[in-house]
Amino acid sequence: MELNDLYDYGLKIYQNADYFKFSLDSILLGEFVELKANQKILDLCTGNAPIPLILSTKREDIQIDGLEIQKEIFTLAQESIKINNLDSRIRLHNVDAKTFSARWKYDIVLANPPYFKVSSSSQKNENLVKQIARHEVTLNLADVIMAAKRNLKENGTFYMVHRVDRLLDSIHELEKAKFGLRKIVFIHTKNDEAEIFLIQASKYKKSDMKVRSIFTKDRLTYKNIFKEELK
Repeated sequence: MELNDLYDYGLKIYQNADYFKFSLDSILLGEFVELKANQKILDLCTGNAPIPLILSTKREDIQIDGLEIQKEIFTLAQESIKINNLDSRIRLHNVDAKTFSARWKYDIVLANPPYFKVSSSSQKNENLVKQIARHEVTLNLADVIMAAKRNLKENGTFYMVHRVDRLLDSIHELEKAKFGLRKIVFIHTKNDEAEIFLIQASKYKKSDMKVRSIFTKDRLTYKNIFKEELK
């Protein structure tokens, strides 16, 4: 177990290289979310909790819950919350997002889900922890979107980061679940083709979608670009 800086947010995060480390996709999603006063937020695939930690730096009046199915990763996340003294603002649950249903509804649900479909020909990581985090072994895209719908308030907002090759799947599942598309941002890094996208959708609202692209070869500039171009 390693104790690392969480980018430049002034926080610490526990990680284990044998499992996985938080990605810059988590920073993108954390910066993409639009927060208002006193909101309740649910992070469906929290991992070792980088996104709840990032969001905690944005406002002090929000309450954040995170779900993580893997006990090993959940334990790391708990230690990160403790060392940053955020126990009163971030609550973690070692549960399956497919079955989780809170006693209240959330203003915002977000997800950095497993990216890769599973089939008989899929090449999956032999490390089971990494496999579950990266592949749709225990949770697929439809499960993620239905979990968001189940736990969101009416007109609540869902945010997700995903690979561009899953864009059509994402739009299909969101529309099937009666989400209105609000915003899509394509992220271009190594070449002209977008690698990942961020999407914002609203429960039971009509689609009124805006599409934008961000071009950058330096992944470390993402945080500042979001501040300048997306707010």
